[in-house]
Amino acid sequence: MTLLPQEIIRRKRDGGRLEAEHIHSFIEGMTSGRVSEGQAASFAMAVFFRGLSVQERVALTRAMTQSGEVLKWDLPGPVLDKHSTGGVGDTVSLALAPAVAACGGYVPMISGRGLGHTGGTLDKLDSIPGYVSQPDIETFRRVTREIGCAIIGQTADLAPADKRLYSIRDVTATVESIDLITASILSKKLAAGLQGLVMDVKFGSGAFMDNAADARALAESLVLVANGAGLPTSALLTDMNEPLASAAGNAVEVAYIADYLTGRRREKRFHDVNVELSAEMLVLGKLAHDITEARARIEDAIASGKAAEIFQRMVVTLGGPKDLLERPTHHLKAAPVIRAIHAERAGIVQKVATREVGVAVVALGGGRTRPQDPVDHAVGLTELAGIGAHVDGERPLAIVHAQSEDAAEAAARAVRASYIIGAGPARSGPLILERIGVAS
Repeated sequence: MTLLPQEIIRRKRDGGRLEAEHIHSFIEGMTSGRVSEGQAASFAMAVFFRGLSVQERVALTRAMTQSGEVLKWDLPGPVLDKHSTGGVGDTVSLALAPAVAACGGYVPMISGRGLGHTGGTLDKLDSIPGYVSQPDIETFRRVTREIGCAIIGQTADLAPADKRLYSIRDVTATVESIDLITASILSKKLAAGLQGLVMDVKFGSGAFMDNAADARALAESLVLVANGAGLPTSALLTDMNEPLASAAGNAVEVAYIADYLTGRRREKRFHDVNVELSAEMLVLGKLAHDITEARARIEDAIASGKAAEIFQRMVVTLGGPKDLLERPTHHLKAAPVIRAIHAERAGIVQKVATREVGVAVVALGGGRTRPQDPVDHAVGLTELAGIGAHVDGERPLAIVHAQSEDAAEAAARAVRASYIIGAGPARSGPLILERIGVAS
């Protein structure tokens, strides 16, 4: 039985179960324009509060996947990808894709814009002058085939229903829904024609799931639905109780990756997560016999400069500058106000309200409060202090990159309020808490 969009919303609002045809009808309406913005927002809110069964999640994922083109590949190696549920200073995708490509994988990575307090890979790519972050499908195919990886934004051809719902979730406080996260992530990945997927599911003060139990529930949902849809998938639960990297923003994170890939600076916390996720992809794609061999291959790809070479070739092929890695500050926009943020007293960082650090970047202009808002690629925070770091008059909590002194001061107040400073030692928790559905 066909239901009107408002009746589908009503049924879910009242706790009823939606049949697959109801969900497909609603998602088709989102794609065609038959479902209004308000109805899409109401559907998202109803799902947020009432939830979906596994069968409903699968139906929603499939409907969103089928709302556009589904890619098919004919490549000499496995087609693999990684997705992070989001955090602060999480720019792993820009390092991981070329590292996996250097080991024989093909990584057609379709990335999204920032959601809530988290940065989006697409916004970071847009800070690279000339880089075409949303090419046509044929260009996407060609770059993936020739270079080994292509990191782009979601195009109108792939899962268009998700693209619309994604922007609505960002501004309607429905980002954290496990059901909507699952369908959003997996619809794009299934549309990309993948043969293997690794999920980086974050937990902690800077993640959408602030505790490990909720993150585990999301990881299990993703692994269950993905494998049920025929996409081999595993997940890692990783810590986001502090920024993953010491940079948070758009251009500042691209500059961070340039330093990382070229070896000018490699922070252990970021590096370890990148290696573990990349290695998991190699095992999933049968490019390594076990995780130990996979780690060694990824370490070599990064240390030898092969990953950097592939990243640079990808940037050039998609229109960016040929010397971005060597001269990132020459090409990336810089904010006019750059100054240190010092703690009110010297001591050791005990805890970080990481979400609030991300919100501070959004307030600077580095994220959105409405889907149509522009993003200022130059602003952000660098040299962010991690848990256990000693801060004083010499070592700041962070360096702010802002468009004005007033904006810089507002960010400074927010960052100071996000840090708890104490006298005693402090240590971070486990960086990688658990693997779920690990490839073997």
